[in-house]
Amino acid sequence: MARNPSIYLIVTGTIMMSMLTNPTLAQTQPPTLEADIVIYGDASGGVTAAVQAARMGMRVVLVSPFGHLGGMTASGLGWSDLGNPKILGGLSHEFYHRLYEHYQHDTAWGWEPRDTFPNKGQGVPALNDETQLASTFEPKVAEAVFDEMVKEAGVRVIHGRLDLKHGVGLAGKRITSIQLDDGTTIKGKMFIDASYEGDLLPQAGVSFVVGRESNSEFNEQGNGITGPLHGNQLPKGIDPYNVIGDPASGLLPGVNPDMGGRVGDGDKLLQAYCYRMVLTDIPANRVPIPKPEGYNVADYEILFRAIEVGDRGEFFKTTMVPNRKTDSNNTGGISCDLIGGNYGDGWNWATLDHKQREAIARKHRDWQLGLLWTLQNHPRVPEAIRQSVGMWGLPKDEFTDNGHWPYNLYVREARRMRSDFVMTENHCRGELSVEDPVGMGAYTLDSHNTQRFVHDGMVQNEGDIQSYLRGVPYGIAYRAIVPRASECENLLVPWALSATHIAFGSIRMEPVFMILGQSAATAACMAIDDNTTVQAVPYEKLRARLIADGQKLR
Repeated sequence: MARNPSIYLIVTGTIMMSMLTNPTLAQTQPPTLEADIVIYGDASGGVTAAVQAARMGMRVVLVSPFGHLGGMTASGLGWSDLGNPKILGGLSHEFYHRLYEHYQHDTAWGWEPRDTFPNKGQGVPALNDETQLASTFEPKVAEAVFDEMVKEAGVRVIHGRLDLKHGVGLAGKRITSIQLDDGTTIKGKMFIDASYEGDLLPQAGVSFVVGRESNSEFNEQGNGITGPLHGNQLPKGIDPYNVIGDPASGLLPGVNPDMGGRVGDGDKLLQAYCYRMVLTDIPANRVPIPKPEGYNVADYEILFRAIEVGDRGEFFKTTMVPNRKTDSNNTGGISCDLIGGNYGDGWNWATLDHKQREAIARKHRDWQLGLLWTLQNHPRVPEAIRQSVGMWGLPKDEFTDNGHWPYNLYVREARRMRSDFVMTENHCRGELSVEDPVGMGAYTLDSHNTQRFVHDGMVQNEGDIQSYLRGVPYGIAYRAIVPRASECENLLVPWALSATHIAFGSIRMEPVFMILGQSAATAACMAIDDNTTVQAVPYEKLRARLIADGQKLR
């Protein structure tokens, strides 16, 4: 989708006017920019942080690694994980209301009449006339709304990626600047890490963790190794060996010999990632599913064996958003998630550089395209399944500059900051109180599978948790989005915040990210105005401003 060029003042770190008047200078001297608040990350919470800071009168630079605003909210996740719409306030409420207003116009319905849309969301109407909120939507519409909000606020957006080795300048316990991988330097007074990876944390000297804590560490029940639970599990009877019945032939790709510890133990594994595919069954708007380059039928052996032992599952969700498009997520034991595809010996997604992440993201894309192509075409797939899947293709009018494929891989979890306060399962369940809430969550304690392993001679999945909170909102602490004062005084982290793996599984939802992005920016503005650290911002003063701006805290 075309974007308003007035928003993108700088492209890949080159000042447009300098390039026109002195191209040699533009090539040899990367620009240095200055702002009050620098936000790294173009996902939904980065956008709300930027808009809030700009509305509070600050000079803001928002760094957009993808060149498209909105992160997962504008990259296929169109069926919002609200948990409870009562958590929405301020800019998050404004975003979903703007979406609702868009779909009130007949011109918004190009591929289906509005009265045929099923209007189902997660526990609420998709287009809710009572609240005037839209919780399901098309990616291109979400991106347009984010672009509109940023433009109206006067936010300065640049396209670039953090230098992951030398990208953070420090003076004592304060960040003074960040550097992009094209050499652009951005100086600021306050910094907000709105990346899904928490990429500012390590270079800023901020503590973080990766993986699952043991249940005993924070007195939890849903953390650590789960064992072969029933959720999103493979059917019984799948032989784990390359040659059925022959251990000497070796294990199938991606299958571990055991689960690596006891139930409840901690480990360094990451829950699986996927793309939230957008599909359509409208012929005039449908691009056929391509067979990915380098397709290897052996990658789908577990799929074939699952079908052969009786699996007739959906294999991917077809949750409908407006205009006969889907938000197609993982479902069942073998689906969109490339289980184990985001870590390996000595590495995980968080430790990779940008090029390495791009390569892993391509593997995820090709796995999912290959899954669809296999289900539609391969003779080992029963005809009934091939016919049921065959109607789906990619939408011509989405992600038009990316082969109609979403921009963002769904990085469900990478680094998590470790601060003086850690959100745990017990806070999410209301068993421990939060005295300094800056937003609320309400979604299920949610983790996707982390690995496949041999259990009782069969392939089984491990790591899936779906523990319902009954939609009761809980507070998220301000102390969880700021580092330890001994580590960094001018950084806020609204997504890769201080939480255990299982608590993060609820907090990580996109609506909450928008909420915490706004709250982080509000605190950053106050810290600048009062010439203090983020840790020293008076909570009662912060709370009063958040409430005045419509945030829901209780």
